[in-house]
Amino acid sequence: MTFKVSDHILERLRAWDVDHVFSYAGDGINGLLAAWGRADNKPEFIQARHEEMAAFQAVGYAKFSGKTGVCAATSGPGAIHLLNGLYDAKLDHVPVVAIVGQTNRSAMGGSYQQEVDLLSLYKDVASEFCEMVTVPEQLPNVIDRALRVACAKRTVTAVIVPADVQDLEYSPPTHAFKMVPSSLGVAAGAPVPAPQDIDRAAEILNAGEKVAVLIGQGARGARAEVVELADVLGAGVAKALLGKDALPDDLPFVTGSIGLLGTRPSYEMMRDCDTLLVVGSSFPYSQFLPEFDQARAVQIDIDASMVGLRYPFEVNLIGDARETLKALLPRLDRKKHGAWRKKIEKDTARWWEVMQRRAAVDADPVNPEYVVHALDELLPDDVILAADSGSAANWYARHLRMRGTMRGSLSGTLATMGPGVPYVIGAKFAHPDRPAIALVGDGAMQMNGMAELITIAKYWERWSDPRLVVAVLNNGDLNQVTWEMRAMEGAPQFEPSQSIPDVRYADFARSVGLAGTRVEKPGDVRSAWTQALAADRPFVIDFRTDPAVPPIPPHASLDQIEAAASAVLKGDSDRAGMVRQGIKSKIQEILPGNRHRDDRPGADEG
Repeated sequence: MTFKVSDHILERLRAWDVDHVFSYAGDGINGLLAAWGRADNKPEFIQARHEEMAAFQAVGYAKFSGKTGVCAATSGPGAIHLLNGLYDAKLDHVPVVAIVGQTNRSAMGGSYQQEVDLLSLYKDVASEFCEMVTVPEQLPNVIDRALRVACAKRTVTAVIVPADVQDLEYSPPTHAFKMVPSSLGVAAGAPVPAPQDIDRAAEILNAGEKVAVLIGQGARGARAEVVELADVLGAGVAKALLGKDALPDDLPFVTGSIGLLGTRPSYEMMRDCDTLLVVGSSFPYSQFLPEFDQARAVQIDIDASMVGLRYPFEVNLIGDARETLKALLPRLDRKKHGAWRKKIEKDTARWWEVMQRRAAVDADPVNPEYVVHALDELLPDDVILAADSGSAANWYARHLRMRGTMRGSLSGTLATMGPGVPYVIGAKFAHPDRPAIALVGDGAMQMNGMAELITIAKYWERWSDPRLVVAVLNNGDLNQVTWEMRAMEGAPQFEPSQSIPDVRYADFARSVGLAGTRVEKPGDVRSAWTQALAADRPFVIDFRTDPAVPPIPPHASLDQIEAAASAVLKGDSDRAGMVRQGIKSKIQEILPGNRHRDDRPGADEG
């Protein structure tokens, strides 16, 4: 039997330990599909409902496995559909390889059916490596480089294979001029900055009296070192959303998330610190960092292209977070845990009390904060969490406390709608023995989550732990945009764009062989979570939540909430509920006996 280019591509993927390829069929990859049949479906072809979802599944797989995700699509529309998921990977620095078909070489330039200039289309999303295979001898080099570059640079790469090339007989490169041989593997490496740079960083951190640390996903492998550093410096640690699982939230000095979706203790720590250390994060919102003339700052990042972007750092340390911190720690002077550290711990403890109070606020019919807060103490210690973009991300950021070996992620930089459900599908192929939960809004669920329930129904019986819970915050509103209109435009809700129909999500889940329930009363929230986490199959919970519960930013005062309320009293369809819920939520932070104290003259106490 002839060994074709398509056979060699799959063979090379196997040699790189690629176990799954997330994809959807199309005639532009017919040669590859036939090769999959000849290869006994190894690596395994995982069929999504849409190429964008295949790309998201590859991202979720990569995020939660630590391996490179691989997705494939047909020419033309299939390749186009991959793009949103691929940009999600690129912007969150996740290694993903896309293998896409193309029309026959003989048709290129002829305005042929489904002919798209894929090299031009992909030159941004796969800017580090994008190549089209036109002769067999380009392989295995092109496949090897795509996988190696994606892994080494934590980015997206693409390999374009015309349909006729897929069916050519494979012949390897020879020992000849203009032939490129290749080899497998990526060498492990942990770069460390120069000693003089580490000394400079230590001088700054030792001089500080109020040290704040911000970590991102790049610090995930340096958990023990970050804990030791915080102890030595008497510092608090805030987390960018992509680094939410980098450090447990049951540590008293971990202030939680930062930014618009963040916590008050993180906001105040950045507001009041005199020294800042950022480890493995490219958190973009500089307004939530210290004033530019307020704090001396040090950054640690493995990517030299990502340093110095957000703050006027005095020292940028280019290196692996764990190895760099190990080199830095012996140079640091131990500080006494004085008023600064004690205030951070006190404010953080109080914040969780505020979250409990906010979750207990009555709403119509169910408070979404209560839905997520009730889940917090029920989470298995090895759960994998995904949140979709939208208001669900607020409650994920603020109410779920990471502990044990929990993992969690979302679309951090692209902040696209729709990855929540495909992320956990990818996670289940990475860890079929672990439970997974997706928190999604009804907008994201209608956009694509419902279709991916079919994918879950197709594959779930293969997972050793069948628990996969999709929780839909069903409020009939594209809620995050509604609140952004109110806050940023001073405009009322525009119902033609914001109102979406009520769908019986649990009924749909049951129709495809999954389990589910609809929750319309606060008293049923906890039992629904318990039922879903004990189920013998994937489970959808349709929570009917109140759209008037506001995602209040951590720096908002009661006066600001009242001002925003008055701005939309002119015509918002939900204005009464919005005003009521906004004030009720914020008042949980200023109740007698729990009032936040800020001793600065004239400071806002909200």
